[in-house]
Amino acid sequence: MIRSVVTCLLAWAAGLGTAHAAGDCELARPIRFAGNDWASNSFHVALASHILAKGYGCEVTSVPGTTQPLLNALAKGDVDISMELWKDNNVEIWNKIEKSGRALETRGVSIQGAIQGWWVPRYLVEGDARRGIKAKAPGLRTVSDLPRHKALFGDPEQPAKGRFYNCKLGWNCEKVNSRKLEAYGLLAHYSNFRPGSGAALDAAIASAYRRGRPILFYYWGPTWVLGRYDLVRLEEPAYDKAIWDALDKAESGEGLRACAYPTIRVTIAVNRTFADAAPGIVGFLDRYRMQDEHVNQALVFMRENKDRTGAKAAREFLRKHTALWSEWLPAEVAQRVRTSLLADHSAR
Repeated sequence: MIRSVVTCLLAWAAGLGTAHAAGDCELARPIRFAGNDWASNSFHVALASHILAKGYGCEVTSVPGTTQPLLNALAKGDVDISMELWKDNNVEIWNKIEKSGRALETRGVSIQGAIQGWWVPRYLVEGDARRGIKAKAPGLRTVSDLPRHKALFGDPEQPAKGRFYNCKLGWNCEKVNSRKLEAYGLLAHYSNFRPGSGAALDAAIASAYRRGRPILFYYWGPTWVLGRYDLVRLEEPAYDKAIWDALDKAESGEGLRACAYPTIRVTIAVNRTFADAAPGIVGFLDRYRMQDEHVNQALVFMRENKDRTGAKAAREFLRKHTALWSEWLPAEVAQRVRTSLLADHSAR
C-alpha cells in the first residue's frame, strides 16, 4: 500500500505516469535524473523519462538542484543520470569525478554544438527601421568596447555603472562570468547582477527587447531566447584552452586573462554503479543524439505552451520525430513507446 502511494506520487511529480504492460526495468527502484534548473535540461529529462517509463517499464524521478551539487550527487550515487553534462564549463569538478571512477560520460549527445557568450540586442548596434529604433551603440562589437558604453546599460541601483546580467547564483557560468568581468577590467564600469532564477533572467531580456531598451547579458544556446530574438554576441579573445582552464580553476579573475567560451558538445553522464546495474538503459543513452534545431523547437514550444517541465514538448517531439528516436532503442522498446503515444492521443 505504502509503496503504491509512493510510486504514484513519483509518477505524478514527473508528469509521466508509470508504464503499463511494458518491459521489466533493470532497476527495482526509481531512476533518478539530475533536475538542473534550465529549460533544455527539463526537456531532455522529460524525453528520456518518458522513454524509460513507457518503453522500459521503469519508475523515474528528478532530483532538483544546481550544477555542481548535482554532479557531486551523480558521483555519490544519489543521482543516476545527468542529461546535460557541460564538461568544459565544469572542468575541475568533472575531472575529479571522472578520475575517481564514480561516474562516467556516455557516448550520448544532448546538444551537438552549444554556444555561450555575452549578448546585446542587434537593434542596439544596427538599429531597427521596422520598429523605429535607432542604433545607440553602433561601435559596440567587443567586450573591450563596453567601458565607453556603460551609461547605456545603467544600473538603477548603482547609477555610475552599467548592469551586466549574469547567470543565476549557483550556476557555474555565474562564477566564470564573474571572473571574466574582473579579468577584463570591467568591475569598475559594470555591476555584476545575478538574477534570482533563470526565469528572472529570461523576463529581463524579454522586457528589454519588447521595449527596445539596451540590455547586456550572458546566455547560451540552443535556447528559445537565441531562437526568438535577434542578438549580437560580443567578440572576446579567441578560446584558448590554457587560459580557459586557469580561469575555471581560479577563485577570482584577478591577474588572469580571459577568453571566449568554448563551443561545447553537451553529453550525458551516468553514475558508475547505475551503469553496471542497467547496461540496457545505458545503451539507449549511448545512442541518444539530439539535433540542435530539435532542441530549439522544443524550447520555443515549451515557452509558448507554458510547459515548464518539458513533458508536453517531449510528447510533441516523440510524435513528430519517430524515425529519429526509434534509432536509439531496441525494436520492442520503440514499439512500446509508440503504443503509449497512441494511447495518450486516444485519451484526449
